[in-house]
Amino acid sequence: MENIFNIRDLSKRMDGAVSALKNEFSGLRTGRASASLLDPISVDVYGSKMPLNQLGTVSVPDARTIAIQVWDKSQVDIVDKSIRESDLGLNPSLDGQLIRIPIPELNTERREELCKVASKYSENARIAVRNVRRDGMDTLKKLEKNNDISQDDQKIYSNDIQKLTDATIKIIDETLQKKTGEILSV
Repeated sequence: MENIFNIRDLSKRMDGAVSALKNEFSGLRTGRASASLLDPISVDVYGSKMPLNQLGTVSVPDARTIAIQVWDKSQVDIVDKSIRESDLGLNPSLDGQLIRIPIPELNTERREELCKVASKYSENARIAVRNVRRDGMDTLKKLEKNNDISQDDQKIYSNDIQKLTDATIKIIDETLQKKTGEILSV
């Protein structure tokens, strides 16, 4: 049975969604500049979307500033626009090929903004987990239709997938709650 349907594969994929969420959360710093804050930003250049760190050198010269030295001078305005249009609420300033991003003080409004961004990230993780569940359920339906598994096995595996999904979404919700508490604490 293990050869036909592997629930561990679904579990790995769901864990990947949780890992991606934690990685995105690591960039949401509360008041301190961090190069990973820009990780979620993709820039439309050269006919495809590229992460910011592949277009220039990202550094943190001090606790309140992120600097990006863009390698291609023609891409500076596009990088600037992508940062401004992100949900991070950042307002970069240009100095030739150098983009300086001051990190605003964390007032109540900024904390609420960061909480909304965190909620968006966690919703994307939930969607990813539900997509993995859907893939697993579709596979089970095909296996049952082809008579590779019985109807009882299909129901058992469906229940296992649902339990795995519920547990993973609970982890996502707990991670969001922890991050929100971290952001809102003064």
